[in-house]
Amino acid sequence: MARAVAINVGANTTLPGFRAPVLPDGRFAYLPIPEREPVADEVPTYGDLSPAIDVDLGEVADRPVHLDPEFAGVHGSTTDTYGDNHGVKAGPLSTLDPGDSLFFYATLSLRGDPADAPDFPPEWGAYLIGEFRVERVCSGEEYRDDPAVRERFASNAHAKRESFDAEVLVAGGPGSRLFDRAVPLSAPDAGATAGSFVTDLSSDSGKGPWWRRVLRYDADATARLRAVVDERQP
Repeated sequence: MARAVAINVGANTTLPGFRAPVLPDGRFAYLPIPEREPVADEVPTYGDLSPAIDVDLGEVADRPVHLDPEFAGVHGSTTDTYGDNHGVKAGPLSTLDPGDSLFFYATLSLRGDPADAPDFPPEWGAYLIGEFRVERVCSGEEYRDDPAVRERFASNAHAKRESFDAEVLVAGGPGSRLFDRAVPLSAPDAGATAGSFVTDLSSDSGKGPWWRRVLRYDADATARLRAVVDERQP
């Protein structure tokens, strides 16, 4: 049966200096982090993106982005890929099998009256924003050695860097998507408080900065998480 991991992605208060917004009805903007490495291929800027809700990009509008993960049909992407060069994430990602879920979560800032969003923390919180139904997981070595793997992941942000640096690459298959509505992982009282999807369903304790960690879900928890996500989409 399918298992899952969930990893933190997207704009945050360190990179580029702000969080993307979420509205009381769950609609949100997906904004990646900036690209911090030299690139060999052209990459989009923040101003090139087309988020689902308006975002004042200010001084970062011309800054190139590290569009990872990429979702087919979002921000000009035509396929679903993710790459990671950090061992703390690459290790768990490398254990995923076809049919497993890779969930993506981001910290988002609530825009609007908190009274209209009783299930959301009042200022910021961690929210599930997308999912890959895993099609394939490849190592960085496989990418370097196999032309077919390089072709499959040619649009990934790590492949566009002057020096390819991903330790693991994940391709999403049918069912992969950026959600229409974000699903809160934080408890309603505060963004730093872990909700039941963390403390009851994942193997994480929910103590400390859990919103920066990899969350792991067994088969039963994965089925429950998938069902909750589907219930919250329009």
